[in-house]
Amino acid sequence: MVGIADIAKKAGVSMSTVSNVLNNRKNVGQRTREKVLKIAEELSYEHKTQNAEQRRKTIIVNFSDFDTLFYLDILHGINDYASKRDYHLLVCTANDLIHYANNDSICGVIVIDSHTDDSTIISIANKHIPVITLDRELSHQMIKSILVSNYEGERQLMERLVEKGYEKFAFLKGHDTTDSKERYRAFRDILKENDIPFSRNDLYEGDWHEQGGAQAARLIMLQERMPQVLVCANDMMAIGAIRKFQDNGIRIPDDIAVCGFDDIIISRYLGLTTVNVPDYERGFLAGQALINIIDSVK
Repeated sequence: MVGIADIAKKAGVSMSTVSNVLNNRKNVGQRTREKVLKIAEELSYEHKTQNAEQRRKTIIVNFSDFDTLFYLDILHGINDYASKRDYHLLVCTANDLIHYANNDSICGVIVIDSHTDDSTIISIANKHIPVITLDRELSHQMIKSILVSNYEGERQLMERLVEKGYEKFAFLKGHDTTDSKERYRAFRDILKENDIPFSRNDLYEGDWHEQGGAQAARLIMLQERMPQVLVCANDMMAIGAIRKFQDNGIRIPDDIAVCGFDDIIISRYLGLTTVNVPDYERGFLAGQALINIIDSVK
């Protein structure tokens, strides 16, 4: 199916320019207008005009980890911007994304879910539905990424830990995502820069949830010599590890220090050392970016 992205590419203009021509707006030069209309005719493009009441006004927000608290701040930010622009949200999991994306009322998608395959996201973008991804980069003209400064945040945390004199570290990573990779890279770089040795035996793999942190804590307690500090790729795993250590009489931070990443609300009550991520602002910006794209191609 031919879309305005195809016309824009062949004409060498932006999608918003094509949209302006097809909707007979006056802010496009005559030569460009004629060129776009000619290409649209060559490609057999069928343009269906819509009035304001008929326009699609529903956005999909795709995530699955309903027990991961930081998603709530992201959703709050998305919803605040979307509702201000009279858009509606539909929340769905990775398994349901394709089903809902095929609905004619859907005008855009925001993907947070790390379980959603790249191929699924690209297949949606190929239908000329704009997509915003958080913490994942994909090369496609209908996909825009909003990324957290994972590397810099983790570096700052590690620099503080090294300054406090810690020398034996363990790291608990999450699933194989951009977030986890960048946080672990910063962790390793600071150790190398300070000539602090690190054993692969001190690298643990979690699942972003409390259960993953508890499992890592169990494995650490089986060692003959525990690390001085466990650096976790997110707060939920850090909280799971802390609870498991405390259940076994291990004092935090006297016997082992534990750090996280995200600065979710519960972490503040627990006094967890962590890295602040402005999740509400991320959600707000994601909603803003998506709706701006949607409006530009109407």
